[in-house]
Amino acid sequence: MTIKTGLEIPPEMRAFAEKSVSEARKAFETYMDAATKAFGTVEQSAQAMQTNARELGRKAIGFAEDNVSATLDFAQKIVQAKDAEEVMRLQTAFTQAQMKSLSEQTKALGDSATQAGKSAFEAMKPKA
Repeated sequence: MTIKTGLEIPPEMRAFAEKSVSEARKAFETYMDAATKAFGTVEQSAQAMQTNARELGRKAIGFAEDNVSATLDFAQKIVQAKDAEEVMRLQTAFTQAQMKSLSEQTKALGDSATQAGKSAFEAMKPKA
């Protein structure tokens, strides 16, 4: 048994509702596609930053090793010095060498950090 209320949905209104649902579905799919692409870009950027951070860390550890080794070598030479004049000469040479090394290491780390920033930025750019 069917109860009729006398209220029928006009075909135009039904077509409008169906079209609205279809357009909403399409808009949602477009949004989800854009969100998925954006997430992929962020993910790529994060991976690039992690890779670059590891590289910077390895480089810094390598520099620390070099500096400690140079200091130990210097200490060994100081212990074997024959007089105060030789100690002063060794100290001067060591200080000059360490200042040069520090300058080179600072430049290398700065260059690496700059490259890391560029890589992360490039990873965020949309692919053509």
